[in-house]
Amino acid sequence: MKFIINSHLFLKHLNALSGVITNNNTVPIITCFHMQLDDSILTVRATDLETTLITKIELDNAKVEGINTIAVPAKLMLDMLKSMNDQPLTFSVDATTYGIEISSGEGKYRLAGQNADTYPSIPVMNETAQTHLPASVLVNAINKTSFAASTDEMRQQMSGIFCDMTPENITFVATDAHKLVRYRRNDIHADEAASFILPRKPLTILKNVLSINKEDSEVTIDYNNTNALFSFDNFQVICRLVDGKYPNYEAAIPKENPNKLTVDRETFISTLRRVSLFSNQSTYQVRLSIGERMLKISAEDLEFSNDAHETIPCNYEGEPMDIGFNAKFLTEMLTNLDTENVLMEMSHPSRAGILFPIYNNEEEANGENLLMLVMPVMLAN
Repeated sequence: MKFIINSHLFLKHLNALSGVITNNNTVPIITCFHMQLDDSILTVRATDLETTLITKIELDNAKVEGINTIAVPAKLMLDMLKSMNDQPLTFSVDATTYGIEISSGEGKYRLAGQNADTYPSIPVMNETAQTHLPASVLVNAINKTSFAASTDEMRQQMSGIFCDMTPENITFVATDAHKLVRYRRNDIHADEAASFILPRKPLTILKNVLSINKEDSEVTIDYNNTNALFSFDNFQVICRLVDGKYPNYEAAIPKENPNKLTVDRETFISTLRRVSLFSNQSTYQVRLSIGERMLKISAEDLEFSNDAHETIPCNYEGEPMDIGFNAKFLTEMLTNLDTENVLMEMSHPSRAGILFPIYNNEEEANGENLLMLVMPVMLAN
C-alpha cells in the first residue's frame, strides 16, 4: 500500500475526523484512523462506536500491494501533519509489520500502525427513508437549537435534537425544560412523515465539517429506526439515534399570549448583561417591569446588598406586567437570534415567555420559522 498526498489537504480531512476520536481504554483501536486504499481513492474514517465520520480523498499517485487497509494512531499523525509545511508526502505501509513510513523531501518518519481487521465496521443502513436540504439550513438549525438541549445525562431524550419530518415541513427542536427552541422550515419537506432524536455530538461535528466548506452543499439524510446517515461532498456522518420518545413540546408552548413586547435586540442584550452582574449569582434572576413605552430591567442580591436597574425604550401592547427570568437563559436566546428587533409574547408572570425574531421582509426571513421559549422564575413579591 503506497500513496502520495499533499500534507495540508490530508490535515484538513483528518482534522475534520478528529472530533470523533475519543480515548477508550476498552477499545483502544478507535483512537486510530482507519485508512483504506481502493485504486486512486483513499477512504479514511473515525468512530467512537456511536458516531462514524468518513471522508474520501482522490489521489493522483497510489498503488495497492499486499494490504489496502491500516489503522493509524490519530494523535501522532495529526501532530506530525500540523508541524509540516505544505508539501507532498509519500506513505508506504509494510504488509507484514504494519509499519508506516512517511517521506517528505529530506525527512523520513516511521510509526507503528495496526491491523485494521479489528476496527469497528461501518453501520449497515437498511430500510431507510431519505430527504435533502441545503447545508446552510442544517447549520442554522444546529446553531439555533443545540444550545437549548439538556446536558443532564439522566434525561437522554432531551440531550439530543428532535427532528420531525413531514410532507409539509421539517422541524428541529431542543429543550432542557427551562428553555426551548423550535426551528421550522416550511420550504423543505420529506416524502413521508418520520421523527427521531439526533445526538448533539454528531450534529456538532457535522456543523463543523459543513462550516469548513465555503460553497453551500446539499446534504442527503438517510434514516431508519436506529441510525441516520448524512452525506455531502466527500464526507459521510453516521450516528446512532437516541432511544425513547421525545416530550410533547407543543403542550409547553402557550397558545394565547395577549401581551406583546417589541424591543431592540442588541440594547436588550447589553442591558441584561450589565444588570445581571448585580443579581444573585446562583439564580441570575432579573425582573422585567413592562409598561407601554418603557422596559425596566432590575436585579438585586440581598446577601451582598447589590442592586441595579436600567430602563430602555420599547413598544408594548397589553396590561402592565412584572415578570422574572434567568438572565443567562434570556441572554443566550437573544444572542442566537440575528434580527434587529425581537418580539416577546407573554400571557402571565407564571407562564413562559416566547421570543420571535422580527424580520423586515420575507427575503430576510429566508424561509425560517423560529420560536424560542423561556420559563419564568418566581419573583419575591
